[in-house]
Amino acid sequence: MMQTARNYTLTIFLMYMRRGVVVLSILVGLLLISLPVQAQDLVEEEGNVIIDVVLPLALAFIMFSLGLGLTRKDFFLVFNEPKAFAIGFFNQMIALPIIGFSVAILSGLDGELAVGLMILACCPGGVTSNILTKLAKGDTALSISYTAVISVIAVFTLPLIVGFSMSYFMDEAVPDIDILGLGITMFLLTTLPVLIGMTIRHRVTDMAKLMEKGVNTIATILFVIIVIAAIASEWDTLVENIGTLGPSVIVLNVLMLGIGYQSAKLFDIDTAKATTVSIESGIQNATVGITIGGLILASPDGGLSTLSLPSGVYGVLMYPIISPFIYWRIAKTKISKNDSEE
Repeated sequence: MMQTARNYTLTIFLMYMRRGVVVLSILVGLLLISLPVQAQDLVEEEGNVIIDVVLPLALAFIMFSLGLGLTRKDFFLVFNEPKAFAIGFFNQMIALPIIGFSVAILSGLDGELAVGLMILACCPGGVTSNILTKLAKGDTALSISYTAVISVIAVFTLPLIVGFSMSYFMDEAVPDIDILGLGITMFLLTTLPVLIGMTIRHRVTDMAKLMEKGVNTIATILFVIIVIAAIASEWDTLVENIGTLGPSVIVLNVLMLGIGYQSAKLFDIDTAKATTVSIESGIQNATVGITIGGLILASPDGGLSTLSLPSGVYGVLMYPIISPFIYWRIAKTKISKNDSEE
């Protein structure tokens, strides 16, 4: 009886806690939208609240939601699938930055927009890639493992590649960048929240499972709001550069989806795992790109940085771009299932 009462009390507590978090997230979302608009009338110090406080906290919450669904075995699953992981790792860590660099040059992007594209190309996958993998009938467990491992490694690789990109594309206009400091910031905003989420999952598994759905929903809402805020705050820049920025983002996404799938099939990886490699190679965490862009170079008017714009545009376009691939995979899976039943 006492155990039942405790369970009931815990359930009620979690219910109200989730409601409170939802309300808080809505308020944060409204703040994310309103601050870029108000920035035109505020001094720079006040306008930078969205970059210095709200946006990093939103990213940390999104990464916490990722960690809440992870266990320690997700990091070690890659050893059970070494070939598939090695191909995906090569695509994300080496091929993607090279393709991003090539697309930026060939499309005529320069300055901050080119660096923004490189920031995007260095970002790991996220919860979105895990969901899309599941929809596309891929290997979800492998996808989660990719996300877990690459998110940690990106803390070291992203600052280095972005530092080089800024020196190459921005010339004299390149601002001072503390690579070590950026790496530490990335750790605090991405890896640490993941570890906290994993710890909660390990220590109080039942509570974590109850929280997971609500937390993931809130994280999705925050992601949408962040993308809208990034585009809205740099709308004029987007309009001026959409002719090159839009196609650049689309080409990068399509190329990496294709390279991911074909490279996996080339090494005789089964279709489900090849689908995972494709999505993990082609889908990046736009929230990380938006946040890191804003932290590196704040906008003079207090809004989000132009460095964040490619990730913002990508956050919108990646869904219609990958939709045909997901539809093809679902249809192909159904055909294979029907053939096996006959």
